[in-house]
This record gives sequence, C-alpha cells and structure tokens, in this order.
Amino acid sequence: MTKSFPGVLANDHVNLSIASGEIHALLGENGAGKSTLVKMIYGILRPDQGQIKWKGNTVEITNPAFARSLGVAMVFQHFSLFDSLTVFENIVLGMDASTDTSKLRSEIEDISTRYGLPLDANRHVYTLSVGERQRIEIIRCLLQHPSLLVMDEPTSVLTPQEVEKLFETLNRLADEGMAILYISHKLDEIKALCHHATILRGGKVVDSVQVETETPSSLAAKMMGESLATSNLGQQGEPGEIRLQVSGLGVLAMDEFSIPLKNITFEVRSGEILGVAGVAGNGQDELLKALSGETLTADLSAIQIDGKPCGGKGPNARRMLGMSTIPEERLGHGAVPGMSLVDNGLLTAFQRLEFLTGGFIVRGASELFAQEVVHRFNVKSHGIEAVASSLSGGNLQKFIVGREICQKPELLVVSQPTWGVDAGAAQTIHEALRQLASEGTAVVVISQDLDELMKISDRIAAICAGELSQTYSAADVTIEQIGLMMAGAHSVGEITEKVNAI
Repeated sequence: MTKSFPGVLANDHVNLSIASGEIHALLGENGAGKSTLVKMIYGILRPDQGQIKWKGNTVEITNPAFARSLGVAMVFQHFSLFDSLTVFENIVLGMDASTDTSKLRSEIEDISTRYGLPLDANRHVYTLSVGERQRIEIIRCLLQHPSLLVMDEPTSVLTPQEVEKLFETLNRLADEGMAILYISHKLDEIKALCHHATILRGGKVVDSVQVETETPSSLAAKMMGESLATSNLGQQGEPGEIRLQVSGLGVLAMDEFSIPLKNITFEVRSGEILGVAGVAGNGQDELLKALSGETLTADLSAIQIDGKPCGGKGPNARRMLGMSTIPEERLGHGAVPGMSLVDNGLLTAFQRLEFLTGGFIVRGASELFAQEVVHRFNVKSHGIEAVASSLSGGNLQKFIVGREICQKPELLVVSQPTWGVDAGAAQTIHEALRQLASEGTAVVVISQDLDELMKISDRIAAICAGELSQTYSAADVTIEQIGLMMAGAHSVGEITEKVNAI
C-alpha cells in the first residue's frame, strides 16, 4: 500500500497480513504512517498504489460503509457519540438502514452479556464513564459481526481495571476467530496482548515480529531505529517553597455535560511534580481551566501563585506570575489550526519572552524560539512556517509541550503531556518535565496514564466526579490503589476498609 500527501510519502509499499484469531499490533513512531494505513483499510482514504486482499479476493474499499459490509469494523481513539442521546439511540445511529431495530435491544443485551461489556441501553451517554462509552463503540462494531476489528489506542482513557476487562474481551473475540489489528504506544500492553507486530518507520515496514520473542525495549528500538536511552526520572533534592496553593476550590458546572469541582485542595512546591490521575470526564478539564484562569473563581484566594490570590485573574495575568499551561485538546485549544508554528509559539510566549516592542512583533526572536522548540523536541514538520493542522497529532503535541517548557515557567500545569506520542517522544517529554522540576519549577501533571504518573510524580492524587482524593507520595501507593481512587475511593484507608469488609 502506497499513499502520499503534498510533501510527504506517508505509506511506502507497506505489506501487512493478519490471520483469523490473531491479535496483531501495528507499531511506529508519530508520523510513521499507522493512521494512514488503517484509514485505507477502513475506506476513509484511497491508496495511490497497492491492493487489499480480503479472504483471498482482491477488493477495492471505497468507503467505510463498504468496509463494514465486508466485515471490517473500527473503534477510533476519539469516540463518535452524542452525549445527549441514550446508549440505544447512539447505537441505532451507527447501524445500517436495513437493521431491524425491534430486535436490536435484545441483540445489544446478548452481546453485552456474552463478552462482559455491561451497558444499560436506556442511560444517556453524558452519564457514562469513558470506559462505558468505549463499550458502546465496541458493541456497535460487534453487532455488525465483523471478521476484522481495528482498534486505535483503545486503553489511553481507561483505568487499570477497565484495561483488564477490555483485554479479556479481546482475547475472547480472538479465540472465536476474529482478527484484531491493535494500535498502541504502550509496549507493555503489546507484550501482554498481541501475537505478532508489524513495525513502521518513515512510512515503511522495517520488521514483522512474533511479540513473544521481543521485549518492550527491543520493540522501541525497532520503531525508532535506535535503543531508548535509560534515564533517571527520580526526584532531585528536596522540594522548596509552595508555588501553587489551592484551597477549597469550587466551580459550578457550566452546563449539563460539565462536572462541578467540589472543595479541591492541594499544594505544589518548587522542585516537585504532583500527578493528578483520573478517568476522562471527571473534572480534569474543569480543573485545568480553573488553574489556568480560563474559568474565574468567586473566591479570589482559592487559587494562589507564590502567595498571591489570583482566582479573579485571567490566563495572561497568571502567565505573568510565572504560570504556563498545556491543555489536553491540541487543535483549537493548545494551538490554532490554521496558524504557523512561529505564530502559535508567539501566542503564549509574547509577554514572557518579550516578543513585542512598541506594539510590533519581533519576528526574528519569535522565529528563533520556534526553531528551538522544533529542534529540542524533534518536531517533524515542513519547517517553522508549517501550519499546526499539517502536523501529525503526536508531533503537534511535542511542539505544544516544548513551547511551554522552553519558556522555563516557575509553575507548569499540563494535561495529558504524552497523549498520542511514541515511546521516544514520551521519554523526551518526561525528562524535560523532571529537568524543569530539578531547576525549581512546580509541576502539576493531569493524566489518564497511571504508568506515566507513577514514573514521573513525586506525589499523586486522583480526581473522580469533581472531587480530589488525598495526596500521597508516589512511592507509598500502588497503581491498583490509585486506580480504585480514580473510580471513587477518596483514600487508601477507605480502600483498605472496603477490602477488610469483604
């Protein structure tokens, strides 16, 4: 399969075969061509060259509807659901017109029970956890009785307990003969779940391996063309003075789909990283907006930066107090899609790095800054004048994270720092965050990736339904305990009490 875009050869004569009953990993760095390949398999894109053979017959997959008619189903990383509709209504909307809706409820119940995917068809989507929303997408696919299921980063928004359930379901489907094409940057998951792996680099297949004979390190080396260097992410020295103090922070829900924040209290000191774990949709976005100044608080002293009340100050005022923020949503929130990398860098750095003189932009300085970010974080683009929307998701993420880190803030609040980036880029970002902390920056990392938080955090807490748990030293809690707090437990003591009661 070969597919090119202006200036980019995304897939260069890629060969891939998947057998019945096989869970096959598709691996590669950001921009390696994974998304392009699966979009051609699912009919979203048309190849320039090459062919697809389905069960021995050459087919031309012209659109997703034809792919589904063949027996190809896909669960995307970002779900296509309507929050205001029920589970049943969302599933109906995703089915072909010929579907007999009178029998659909019983079919949903049968599949739900058979594959361990419990769902109440009458519940509205906005009331569901992210794990439950993913079940809707999977059940919608299974109702089509596919022979091949493509899954793109399926565990990036799940708790450890939900990941375990998902793996049980996928193994059961494979045992029944379904082929599964599995895309993930989490190499430990690949080892635990997959049989074979096809590895892309620069749009080409560089290897096809049996996963059981590989290690996460060897898979990473094949993806990157070199071994991942080991790094020490441990805390450097003792934390200093309190940089961010949050006391009894409460924020009302903006609408019926948002989460109110309730009595959020924590502090972050100079030189430390506080990790905030949580399943998506439990108040992380609301917390980031309150901390960044996008949402103002009635209690001006609920948020203090270096002892200065700033609950009523907006984002620019808080940046001048030393804060930088990185939102979860890359396009539209973290970057303006139609603006160049230079201009996107200017948007958040112009005050702090003094890119304006007498109301005029100092173009040379802003260009040098963009070049620094691109070089330091290995952002693959057509140059600093490339528009944000032209970058792959992972490369845009590297630019946005690098843009804020290179400003050397005294306080950094970041949501999902390594969302959708490959192992090498994730390590670069983790090392940069730890380096910032070692230089005295106070860092708050909001993430759904517990492995990430346990690796880089000094202290850790969990947010659930807008409430924050107690804060613990990362060395004193387990991933399982934090996972349970993400599901609603407020402390390790509460977890222990429940276990003892059982």
